[in-house]
Formats: sequence, structure tokens, C-alpha cells
Amino acid sequence: MLRQFRGSILFALVAFALAGWYGWSHTQSAAGTIETLWIVLVLSVLEVSLSFDNAVVNATVLKQMDPVWQKRFLTWGMVIAVWGMYILFPLVIVAVAAQIGPVEAAHLSLEEPARYEAIVSSAHGSIAGFGGAFLGMVGLKFFFDEEKDVHWVRTVERFLSGVSTVRAAEIAVLLLALWAVSAQLPSPADHSFLIAGILGVVVFIAIDGLGTLMKKREERQRKAGALVNAGLGGFLYLNVLDASFSFDAVIGAFALSNNMVVIALGLSIGAMFVRSMTVMLVRKGTLGEYRYLEHGAFWAILALAAIMLLSAKIEVPETVTGLIGAVLIGFSLLWSVRHNRRDARSG
Repeated sequence: MLRQFRGSILFALVAFALAGWYGWSHTQSAAGTIETLWIVLVLSVLEVSLSFDNAVVNATVLKQMDPVWQKRFLTWGMVIAVWGMYILFPLVIVAVAAQIGPVEAAHLSLEEPARYEAIVSSAHGSIAGFGGAFLGMVGLKFFFDEEKDVHWVRTVERFLSGVSTVRAAEIAVLLLALWAVSAQLPSPADHSFLIAGILGVVVFIAIDGLGTLMKKREERQRKAGALVNAGLGGFLYLNVLDASFSFDAVIGAFALSNNMVVIALGLSIGAMFVRSMTVMLVRKGTLGEYRYLEHGAFWAILALAAIMLLSAKIEVPETVTGLIGAVLIGFSLLWSVRHNRRDARSG
């Protein structure tokens, strides 16, 4: 297991060294440097705790992808996650909200971090709408599947599997949820939230459709005897999924620090460990070994989606979000172990 996390540990050591240098250069004191290192450590733990279910879902998709595309996601996807979500994404929000250029936004993040934080936080409703809708579609698609024959929460999952015979039922459920939350918001926040949520649904449908088209194209090429190396649809899907999981971590990070460099370093360390967990799950076949682990992860995704949508109206602490996901995955793991023991005794 240590071998799987070797790269993440080395990355963490480098990141902590950079954090120490950055803390000292800006505070010129040991206390300030230690505080910076502590915040980076807490942020990395926050990212891991909020994204363990992300690792399980990533592994679910990756095990069906071509090894070449697996490698591309685990390398280029890491770059996109770190630079795209932890650095560029907040800058884009500030640039659009404040109607300034990206260079000015970067300057604002370093020179006026309090104002930078306020601008990013002001866009939370739209972020919650988009991220909650996309994650909601991810979770609902897993359970609204008439061919699904393994159920963990049997009564509920069997019901959802049966309802899936009604086409686009999951979309209707999510649109109703978006409408219900938006109805509780004041104007014009309700409009922004609803539009962002609809865009989240559209993006999911577009990427899911692209993945389906790529798979059909791959099947036709295989039948024709051609070598195929498809996986673009899955690659795009996983990167958008990663982005949706990162929304709450990026927003929650401002509760600890409003410094862009400190936030990027802390969340990047956590993202690296989530990648290592994903690789371990794929290579060791953990999902196949533990029958209900995948179910727990998708229930955690639905819980996270609901929390993100509700966070447009009420504030939900990140500790609660992370705890709910950990509890659901933990219970699914225990149920899987119990199932394996029963099988061993009956065999």
C-alpha cells in the first residue's frame, strides 16, 4: 500500500517545503510559518475527507477505460484538477463577478485576499446549483438503472431501479429539486441558481452522451478488426466530476484561509492522495472484492449533491459534509465484509 502512495508523499513533502518558504517570506516569523503549514495540512485533510467517495466513483469509471486513457486521466487530469479548480476557477469567478481581467484577479487574490474571498463567496449560489445538479445526475443515474441487480439499501434501490423504466425520470426528479430550492431563494439569486442547475444537468447529459457515442464507435471499430484506443468521453466525464467534487472544498477552504497560494497547496496535496486511492482501488480490484462499496460511494454523492443544493439557502459545515460521506462509505464497507463472510461460510 505504501508504494501506491509514494508519489503523493513526495509531492506532499515538496508542497510543505514550498508552504514553509512562502509562510516565512510573507510573515518573517516562526509562528507565521507554523500557522501556514498548519492551514495547508488541515486543507489537505479536508480535501481527502470530502473526496474519498470521488476516488471510489473515479475507480468505477476508470476500470472500464483503456489503460492509455487511465494513465492520461491520472496525469493530465491531475494537472487540470490542480491548476483548473484550485487556481484558475476562483480567478475566473472573480474576473467575471468583478468585471476585471484575469491578471487583475490574480493580483487581487494576493494583495487583497479579503475582497477576493468575498467575491468568490458571492457566487456560491450559482456554484452550488451547477455542482449539486451535476453530482445529483451522477448519483441518480447509478440508481435509476433497470438492469441493476445488486442492491444495498434494498427497498429504496429496487424501487428506483423499477422507476427507471420511465425515461428521463431522474432528470425530472432533479429538476423538481432545483425548483424547490430556487423557490426558497430571493430574487435574483433564485434565477442564477436555477440557470446554473439546468446547465449542470445539460453538461452531464452532453458528456454522458459523448461517452455513449464513443463506446458505440469503439464497438464498430472492434467488429471491423481495427485497434481502438477510445476513452475521451470517460476522460471528460471524470474531469467534470472531479471539478464538481472540488466546488465545496474550494469554497470551504476560505473558512481557513483567503490566500490563493495556501489554498492551492493544501488542496493539491489532498487531491494527490485521492488520486493514489483511486489507483489503489483500480489495481487491487477493491470494488469487485467489496460488493456494496460502490453503492456507498454513490449514496454519498447523492448526499453531497443534496447538501450542495441546500447550501444555496443554508450554511452546512464542511465537517458535516465529509462525515456523512465517510459514514455511508464505512457502512457499505462493513456490509460488504459481512456479505463476504456469509458467502465464505455457505461455501
